[in-house]
Formats: sequence, structure tokens, C-alpha cells
Amino acid sequence: MRKKLVVGNWKMNMTRAQAKAAVESLVQLVDPKTEVEVAICPPFLSIESVVTVFSGTPFQVGAQDVFWMPSGAFTGCVSTSMLADAGCELCIVGHSETRGRFGKLEVPATTVAYFAESDETVNLKIKALLAQSIRPILCVGETLEERNEGRTDEVIAAQLKGAFVGITAADYKAGVVAYEPVWAIGTGKTCDNAEANRVCGFIREQLRAILDASTADSIRILYGGSVKPSNAKDLFAQPEIDGGLVGGASLDPKDFSEVIQGA
Repeated sequence: MRKKLVVGNWKMNMTRAQAKAAVESLVQLVDPKTEVEVAICPPFLSIESVVTVFSGTPFQVGAQDVFWMPSGAFTGCVSTSMLADAGCELCIVGHSETRGRFGKLEVPATTVAYFAESDETVNLKIKALLAQSIRPILCVGETLEERNEGRTDEVIAAQLKGAFVGITAADYKAGVVAYEPVWAIGTGKTCDNAEANRVCGFIREQLRAILDASTADSIRILYGGSVKPSNAKDLFAQPEIDGGLVGGASLDPKDFSEVIQGA
């Protein structure tokens, strides 16, 4: 049986002091003997603060993104060795926001090209993370337009195929995949439980073909998209959903602890 995993993605929120206070509260609210695996992905500058508080607990720290080159003239980028040195055990890759695919656009439309993630760069990042023994959390998902056109499965299949070029089952056995319908991120909308479960099951079927059946059946597939205390238990009860990648609700320790409890 796959162990539930709940990951908080803080996005561009929290100063170091706020991050420290939030995880100190979380540690008090969540039983360290919980059977749920818990991780927080704070902004780069707060990783050290969270690692320090989580020291001696079973809770883990991840990053929200990474660059694939080990070093060089790449201003503003962070390498996998830097993440490992900071204490990161996981890293999100291919999030819709880094792909420039927003459920709720909060920047001028003319600037969306700034977010230029592609299936090729996702693939390069996954390979770099695996080489450093950092577990990737690969995000896939469709926009509202793609869903309305009936292209959900087609889009996700293409994202998975592109992400796993040159990656074997043995490479990705500890990796994670997260289904995040773009239209449900930051909008307050949540995918229907049955449909979220269906898509996560479709992802697993694709992984069986791309990797192998045994590995696909062991990989945890998370749901992300307006997960909150009120819907977490029902979402996580679905047989193909192995936990959540949680955005807004992870910023409040009480809300996040209730989401964890729901798992």
C-alpha cells in the first residue's frame, strides 16, 4: 500500500521569520508519529529556516524549482547540488506556473512568456535531480480551455512522455507525480473527486507504459488544486490519489495540519 504524501508549496510567500514561525506551529500541531509523509517547499531563501526547525522530526523540506546545470553563468538560478547542500530531499518540477499556464492570471498577459518552462526543460531538471538523489515531484495538468475541448488525457499524456525521455523505471522509482488541473490552481475550484481519481488513474496507466507496471503501481500520484481542510479527506480517500500538493492551505499551519489529518 502506498504511503500518503502531503506537500505544502508555499510559492512566493513567507519571509524567513514567518517561515520559521509557521513550521514551529506546524510541528506542534502534527503528531510526529503520523503515518502520512509530510514536506514543505518554501521559497529558496527560507529553506534553511525550515530545515533547522524540522531537524530531528520526520518532516521533510523540498524546493519549488531548480536549474539543470551544475554551475555556470546562469544568473538567478539554483543547482541541484545547492539544494542538496541546503538539506532538500524533494523538488517540484514542471509546475503550471513555471510553464506559464495560469488558472488565475495575476501578471500582465504580455509577460507570460517570462515563464518559459517546457517538457524539455522539465526532463533536464528531473535528470539533474535524480543524479543528486533528490526526489522530483513532476506536475502535469490541463488548462480550462484544454478540458473544455476534451483534450485532458491528450495533454497529460504528452507532458508525461516529454518529461520521461531517457528516464528508466529504476531511475524514477522514488519519484512523485502530481496532477494539478491548471483551472483549479488559485481559483477556489476543485476537480470533482471522481474525475480527479480518474485522471490520476490515467496517469498511472501512462506510467505503466512509459516505465513499467511495478514501478507505476508504487509511484505516488498526488492531487493539487484548491485542496483545503473541507475537501481533503474525500479527495484523499480516492483509491488512485496518494496525497496532495497543497498551495494556499499550506500557508496556515492549522489548515495544513487539518489537510494532513484528512490524509
